[in-house]
Amino acid sequence: MARDLTPEQLASGLAGMPLAPVYLVAGPEILRVLEAADAIRARAREEGFAEREVFDVDGRDIDWDGLEASLRAPSLFSARRVIEVRLPTAKPGKQGAEVITTYCADPPPDTCLLVTGGEWSGKHGGKWSEAIARAGAIAVAWAIKPHELHGWVEARLRRRGVRADRDAVQLLVERVDGNLLAAAQEIDKLVLLAEGGVIDAARMQVLVADAARFDVFRLVDAALNGEGAQAVRMLAGLRAEGEAVPALMGMVVMELQRAAALARVQARGGNLAAEFKVQRVWDAKQAAYKRALARHPAARWERFVAVAGRIDRIAKGRGEGDAWQVLERLLLAVADARALPLLAA
Repeated sequence: MARDLTPEQLASGLAGMPLAPVYLVAGPEILRVLEAADAIRARAREEGFAEREVFDVDGRDIDWDGLEASLRAPSLFSARRVIEVRLPTAKPGKQGAEVITTYCADPPPDTCLLVTGGEWSGKHGGKWSEAIARAGAIAVAWAIKPHELHGWVEARLRRRGVRADRDAVQLLVERVDGNLLAAAQEIDKLVLLAEGGVIDAARMQVLVADAARFDVFRLVDAALNGEGAQAVRMLAGLRAEGEAVPALMGMVVMELQRAAALARVQARGGNLAAEFKVQRVWDAKQAAYKRALARHPAARWERFVAVAGRIDRIAKGRGEGDAWQVLERLLLAVADARALPLLAA
């Protein structure tokens, strides 16, 4: 397999270059996966790829027969198209691997196949990913290690035109607690709030404190800590400030998936301390997760993740119900098992 690119290397290399027939972007750092995929879509639009098809997990698997038929079919009106395959586990299975490998052997000139995944490790590789590497490019979104976060935040601030000294950057790093989505959100706010000049630590403290009285990370922390009433107040604050449910759900889902992974390890008697490192849960947050894991068994965390997915669908008009109400009930259930009946209402 060719050397893996970072998502940032892949995105920067797209400028001025013809789009490859196929890309694989996968890894545990969801923000890096999403942004690299967005860069590919943007480049596709620039090149005139007018059609887009998405094959997502339905039940337990992708409609591989449908994907194969679509890859073989000509584009409508001779338009160029992007076909996306979203694999949460980044494992296509036997049929999926065959479909992808066959496509890569002779990709049509009017199609770009984009495969994304939420996981990656040495066990994920195989003939299908080797075929992608030969025909296109692979970017792996590895988790940013704690000692790398300062540099990542500093570089992102610079790209967004915000200048900050080292102490200010460190303060922001400590605020986001290892969460890249949180860091990206804070940096987006700084772009709007900073007024030129170099931001020092004192100014950074003011800006991040004023940027949001209630943020989604503290919201989830409150639920994990068993503070249901506090979580409900924070959710009401976010709603009053004009936040939209879809903007919250990416981070809510990520935290619940992290808790579910920890719960699975705990249920089988595995090394929870090691899993904390794998999940990038810093020491300061481990106590909250331990309290949450003590309240709910592994199967219940899987249910919470499923409910969060339903909330996201409701918020996007693909399901029935009140997304705000169901989200409130989910947070209460995470905080206190006695609120579980609310999820059935």
